[in-house]
Amino acid sequence: MTPQTRAVTTAALGALVAVAGYVSAAGGLGLYPLAAVCAALVVVFAIGWPGLAGLPFVPGSAAVVLLGGVGSVAVVTLTPLPPYLQHLAVVLAGAVVLAFVNELLRRDGRLRLVESVAGTVAGTVLAVCVTGWVATARAPGGASVVVSGAVALAVGSAVVVLNGRAWLVYGLAMAGATVAATGVAWLLPDVGTLAGASLGVGVGVLVVALHALFDRLASLRRRLPSLAVAVLPVSVSGILVYVAGRVFAQVSVTGMMGVLP
Repeated sequence: MTPQTRAVTTAALGALVAVAGYVSAAGGLGLYPLAAVCAALVVVFAIGWPGLAGLPFVPGSAAVVLLGGVGSVAVVTLTPLPPYLQHLAVVLAGAVVLAFVNELLRRDGRLRLVESVAGTVAGTVLAVCVTGWVATARAPGGASVVVSGAVALAVGSAVVVLNGRAWLVYGLAMAGATVAATGVAWLLPDVGTLAGASLGVGVGVLVVALHALFDRLASLRRRLPSLAVAVLPVSVSGILVYVAGRVFAQVSVTGMMGVLP
């Protein structure tokens, strides 16, 4: 899969998250469309991660990442009261236990044992990051933050593979993500333009950094690792958007308290 194809795939997935977030807020289906999209992203990432990380026991590692990621999406979706990420520690602890069980099931001499455990746990953590989208959407006004962040991700990913000098392309990608998030924040309620611009800068930096990090890996010549790399920015952006949403909410509450008599 070429870098251009991966970037277009990431952009399309970002747009899909934006649509799912908007539908979850505007429709009568609740969080289920967004949660379903996040679970599907986990499935794709879990299938491709062992090949991307070069893990020795592909089926077992993929199963652990899949169970940890999908389980975390279900937990965050069904947690009744905030903070909605409060039970993720339990899910991650269970995933670590499963990672060791995965090694016990190996019958290949358990070569590269430490690398296998570390890579499986790392993949699970990356998959769990996707729950940030769901947790953000559950907060008051969070759907607007989700849409702003997802659109910024889509635009930044589409721009990052333009032909040209790397520093110029990366600058354009960050600028595109910032402008996109600012525009969406201006159109939608609950997110100020300054907050949208800040979110766009953060998402743009993330997109550029991940592109620069994974662009030259030899494993990306294969389809499944390439799909995992295409999903990775979408997953990691979820926790970034969640943190940004919490910060914006705290700043907004502090500002309101400052003007009260």
